[in-house]
Amino acid sequence: SAHFLWAKRIATATTTIRFHSKSGVLTAVRRDGWIVLDFPATPPERCDPPPYLLDAFKAQGAPAFRTAFDYMVVIEHPAELRTLKPDSRLLNAIETRGIIVTSPSDEPGVDFMSRFFAPTIGVDEDPVTGSAHCALAPYWAARLGKMLMVGKQLSARGGIVRVEYAGDRVLLGGKAVTVVKGTLEA
Repeated sequence: SAHFLWAKRIATATTTIRFHSKSGVLTAVRRDGWIVLDFPATPPERCDPPPYLLDAFKAQGAPAFRTAFDYMVVIEHPAELRTLKPDSRLLNAIETRGIIVTSPSDEPGVDFMSRFFAPTIGVDEDPVTGSAHCALAPYWAARLGKMLMVGKQLSARGGIVRVEYAGDRVLLGGKAVTVVKGTLEA
């Protein structure tokens, strides 16, 4: 939405755009060619995995976490994350909005990697998930001892997200392009 407002010159390039949402006021600014969004942090807390969670990913013994919205599973090998083929039947049995699976990165310039699955709300795998990074930022900040990081979501489309963990807030930086133009008729 911010990209559209700037591209159509509805807002000037230096304007901070404010969106009123269920999470409160969310802001968007342009910084060095990136759109930076300011969201509430949703730090994950270690939990006992619910039934089927680890089985769905063949990740027995992996640590499980709970965020405000999702479950999170941490695996240690990026190659496993890349080739992960979750059992959708088992995923559908887990009562949650979605499931984040994350690992450290093996790519230069990238601190951590992730994937996001939400079949119970009709999203087999989300391409790039801002809300997941609101949980990933505090987790990886604590683990890596860094507040500024780069995350890579490994969906088929994939994407890079710059993250800055700022206490109770997470600043997410991404890029946007216009892919479709059209006219809606009433």
